[in-house]
Amino acid sequence: MKGLFCHMNEDVKFVLQDAELPLALNEYYVKMQVKACALSPLDLELLADLNTLKDSVPVGREIAGVVLEVGSKVTFFQPDDDVVGILPLDAKFSGLSDVIVVHEHHLVLKPEKVNWVEAAGTIRDGLCAYTALHTLSHVSSGKTVLVLDGASPLGIVTIQLAHHRGAKVLTTALNIEDKQYLEQLRPTIGIRESVAARVINMSDGKVDLVESCLEETGGLGVDIILDIGVKLHHTKDGSTSQKCFPHKHDIITLLAVGGQWVTSEKNLQLDPPDSRTLFHKGATVSFLNDEVWNLSSAQQGKYLHIMKDIMQKLSIGVFRPQLDDPIPLYEATVSMEMVQKKNIRKRLVIQL
Repeated sequence: MKGLFCHMNEDVKFVLQDAELPLALNEYYVKMQVKACALSPLDLELLADLNTLKDSVPVGREIAGVVLEVGSKVTFFQPDDDVVGILPLDAKFSGLSDVIVVHEHHLVLKPEKVNWVEAAGTIRDGLCAYTALHTLSHVSSGKTVLVLDGASPLGIVTIQLAHHRGAKVLTTALNIEDKQYLEQLRPTIGIRESVAARVINMSDGKVDLVESCLEETGGLGVDIILDIGVKLHHTKDGSTSQKCFPHKHDIITLLAVGGQWVTSEKNLQLDPPDSRTLFHKGATVSFLNDEVWNLSSAQQGKYLHIMKDIMQKLSIGVFRPQLDDPIPLYEATVSMEMVQKKNIRKRLVIQL
């Protein structure tokens, strides 16, 4: 049985190698046949911080498949159930293996209407969107949400979830193609009026994000902001990878009174003037790290509830992810290299 692993030598290298399952199935574990596995970049810094970084790291954690066998104390599943889930950070098996074993608390049932590729390709982005909009910022009807880089896999799902909750959505586009896609991304159910997100085109560098957002909100500011990274300092670097990142001062300026900034920037530094501005507004800053759900067993029930709700919304059309065509296993190595370098815009899913 082969799986995809990341070898930590002088350079990061992805290889398909043999892996063996345990002879005996643990009483709380499930043996499943993997049908699809989504690819996400490895957060090697996080693994090092948690002392779980090894010379060989399994790759592929968002999985969907069929239960083959269950342990003696498994209560959630039975053989032939269709399931989907996310393998833990310390998983010993690659999700790209034909058959794996996983604890039952990392899986939920997959609805019949949802195919394998959609299930695996949506579960992590859905979890991030829920964490950002519900756990960290408590989105509700009437609030204004700014989603930076709305055409990214996370951005699309976040926009759809915010629409479903009745929020007014603003988003940024990095190019004309993204702008056209986002402008037609209307909610299908859940609110009375089908209103597309207000798209701010940042591709030509002529649009002022702060001015555009304040104009849209009547000068009141944005209630919730979700970024994919920020510029910590003013630089002359005009690289394409930095164009989608607003400066931290711009985000703080955009926040409404009582606003909530959810950031993916793990190295965020706030100067005293920034802190004072946040204090005056009564605003908050939260860090988006979806891995926290597996770092405490006290969160397990809520974690499973969120994953079940993601699948339910996917089955009724609230979530409509933008996925690339399924990829065969023999292309997994090259595909993962592109994903790790963040050269891919759509979510890639390996179909086994």
